Amino acid sequence: MKRSLAAVTALLLGLTGCSSGGDAEESGPVTLTLAGWSLATTPEFKTLADGFKSSHPDITVELKEYDAANYDTQMIADLAAGKAPDVYVQKNLKNFFTYQDGKQLVDVSDVAAKLGPEVGGVSAYQVDGKTWAIPYRADSWVLYYNKALFDKAGVKHPDGSWTWAEYATAAKELTTKLKAAGDKALGAYQHTWQSTDQGFALAQTAGASLESGDYSFLKPYYQTSLDLQAAGAQVSLGDATTNSLTYQAQFGKQSAAMMVMGTWYIATLLNQQAKGDADTFEWGIAPAPQLTKATTGTSATPVTFADPTGLGINPKISAKKIAAAKEFLAYAAGADAAKALAGIGVTPADNSSVADTIFSLKGAPGDDLSKFTFATHDTKPENPVSKYTAPLQNILKDLHTEVLSGTSPIDAAITKAQDRAKNEVLSK
Repeated sequence: MKRSLAAVTALLLGLTGCSSGGDAEESGPVTLTLAGWSLATTPEFKTLADGFKSSHPDITVELKEYDAANYDTQMIADLAAGKAPDVYVQKNLKNFFTYQDGKQLVDVSDVAAKLGPEVGGVSAYQVDGKTWAIPYRADSWVLYYNKALFDKAGVKHPDGSWTWAEYATAAKELTTKLKAAGDKALGAYQHTWQSTDQGFALAQTAGASLESGDYSFLKPYYQTSLDLQAAGAQVSLGDATTNSLTYQAQFGKQSAAMMVMGTWYIATLLNQQAKGDADTFEWGIAPAPQLTKATTGTSATPVTFADPTGLGINPKISAKKIAAAKEFLAYAAGADAAKALAGIGVTPADNSSVADTIFSLKGAPGDDLSKFTFATHDTKPENPVSKYTAPLQNILKDLHTEVLSGTSPIDAAITKAQDRAKNEVLSK
């Protein structure tokens, strides 16, 4: 009998044994292990480890790499086996409740109490009046665009006021005109994650809620995606999955003129361009397209989504390591780490004064729209913290695959998801 991921998660966390962290309280240097992913293209983890070491010479932070696509599955297994690192990343909020409810996080309220109001995202990790993780990154989803490809096609650059309909029109126009110019690039690339449709839909639709069990708000977003797939203006979900396409290569190697993605990609793109792993071209960011014109433009605050990215502490390690880990969390959320992260293009949790640093980096855009986009947005959570979030998101992931693969019509897939949500999750 197959078990749902949520059921397996609960079982594994319930069976978690003691780790080999030890309980020795001897004095001397401490070595902490920190979870990370895609270390070759994601420099933030090494930046945090090195920056912390410079101010805490007796504490070394060693990185433990996980697969980015299967991070939570692997972390849950390591926690259950007592092999998890001392500090592990809360990659998003989807599984935060599972970790916290499974007693896999140390109470770090004392760290949170010392953080200033400029550190965003702390409240996302609060349960029953206590804080269980500390944010170090606070991203928002934006629209990346290749200025060179726009100019080659003779298409006007985004102006910050686009609706999804206008985005789709531009993607089709880019595809047609680039082809005529002898360029195989498509107008847009939409990565395989459910976020690319559902995150925007949840954030931009008034009254939308995962726990409502009503997912009709997803329809217009999927209509746009299906239309672009059918027009050949973006790679189909099936082709992207079968060919294991990466969003870094699709935009970085100029296979697509536009791509919606989180601001974390700024650091990756700059890093890859510097190393020659991505092409060198002029690019910019614009606000994510909006559902209606009334919420667009630089006179309005664009609505987008993202979860904070935080750090939690494995409770099975020694008291000495926990104390060192709390120091690391405090550093990661603080001003020094913010400067270091901004220096590689990462949006830190304390992003009150880092825009100038990011946009002064070699290869970063310098136009006013990019700067406006970085600084101005109403960012809603992709995964509102709840015991229902993970199982509901798993159901909606199936909906995403069914719709974009053409397995089910939109209305049928939505009805099926609503029935599953009611019978498998919300009625429990």
